[in-house]
Amino acid sequence: MRCRHAKKVRHYYIVLNFWDCGYCRSNFNRPTGKVPNEEQASRNLQVRNIQQENSHIQKIDMLHLNNHIKMKLNNSPSIKMIHHNEQDKSHYYDKEAVVNFKDPPSQADVDKMAREIDGKLIDKLDSVYIFKSNSQTTTELIQYFDQNNQVAFVEPHYIFLQNEVNDTLYRNYQWNLPAVGTERGWNFTRGSDDVTIAVVDTGVDLNHPDLSGRLAKGYNVLAKNDNPNDDNGHGTHVAGIIAAVTNNAEGVAGVTWYNPVMPVKVMNAEGIGGSFDVAEGIRWAADHGADIINLSLGNYQSSQVLEDAIRYALDKDIVVVAAAGNDNTSQPSFPAALPGVISVAAVDWEGKRAPFSNYGDHIDIAAPGVYIPSTFTDGQYASLSGTSMAAPHVSALAGLIRSVNPNMKNTEVVEMMTKTTQKAGMDVPDIYYGNGIIDNSEALQLTYKRTKPFGGWFNRFNGR
Repeated sequence: MRCRHAKKVRHYYIVLNFWDCGYCRSNFNRPTGKVPNEEQASRNLQVRNIQQENSHIQKIDMLHLNNHIKMKLNNSPSIKMIHHNEQDKSHYYDKEAVVNFKDPPSQADVDKMAREIDGKLIDKLDSVYIFKSNSQTTTELIQYFDQNNQVAFVEPHYIFLQNEVNDTLYRNYQWNLPAVGTERGWNFTRGSDDVTIAVVDTGVDLNHPDLSGRLAKGYNVLAKNDNPNDDNGHGTHVAGIIAAVTNNAEGVAGVTWYNPVMPVKVMNAEGIGGSFDVAEGIRWAADHGADIINLSLGNYQSSQVLEDAIRYALDKDIVVVAAAGNDNTSQPSFPAALPGVISVAAVDWEGKRAPFSNYGDHIDIAAPGVYIPSTFTDGQYASLSGTSMAAPHVSALAGLIRSVNPNMKNTEVVEMMTKTTQKAGMDVPDIYYGNGIIDNSEALQLTYKRTKPFGGWFNRFNGR
């Protein structure tokens, strides 16, 4: 007998019986046992191949791709490196500088500065300007602008990368949802179309069938238009974890049923974006109705323009979530390590730290991040690993918490998540897990009790 959670995945059916379905076992509230090997997987799930053709499945060596991109950056004459230690590096665009003025300069002043640096203005946002020189290095540009008493700060134009995917392997099941009590959490809420989650990333596949009706109006920072279509795949995968249409007999299920995803494209087809672009994307999302912002990207060099954008969002009471990074290092990654940002580490199907996940005192919480199936570009699906995949689980939970109580402050949303984590016998806070692994059911139950202390258990079933 098939349970009601069995789903058709294009040419595959996932067939589950009632007992083996992780969703149906009411006492399931922690990461599953070992499932990646086929023998163990067959005990919990049967996959019936309806058709041998599986060209819709993306199998991409993302680790190789990201290493290739890093090599290109390392060898490019227009890119400079900062060595934090023997392993971790950051990059910035040479002959460019990001300048924040105390007050926006006049056009005459901008033209004068451009002439003096033998360059031009290439972009601006409010009082933040990017200048590019034909002949002066970034160091020389910083020295030049530092002499201007109208400059609040000047810094290199740092390069941010998508948090590289550690592995790619298609799996015909979603261990991650029952591992964090997703369906039991749906007894409290399945989300609200009044609570929007922004995905500031490579964009989102706007025509993906499993994201149909789930996308809010977005923005393309790179092209300065309203077409944030994804030409990389990373942002689409993140969006699917949050909001892939549930109960539609198509593909995968997202953590939320109703929360809109706002796609904001700040990185190009190679998963690269400048600090200015990321900051502009954050500000755009904050100004256009985002309640939660997901940032599955990072750099090991802090940026003032990025920090100011994060503070701008936090001051608007937005919950900001960021991936901790995938280099198995204690080197703080930004924006995850910035004050007020929820820094997310990754765990596997056993609740163990993913071997690639960054660690340290800056880690706030952990979530599933190994072999996570989700949507991909061109209507496809892929299973990816990384803290980039862990972060949207937390963003989705934040969206569900605010769906129960939209008036809850961003600091209170964080409290609901960190107070109800799965500790698995660990002493928290912990450098690998932060305050523990998220538990949707417990977090939403606590939120509901705080919001509706009387009659909540009955009334919660009357709405979404």
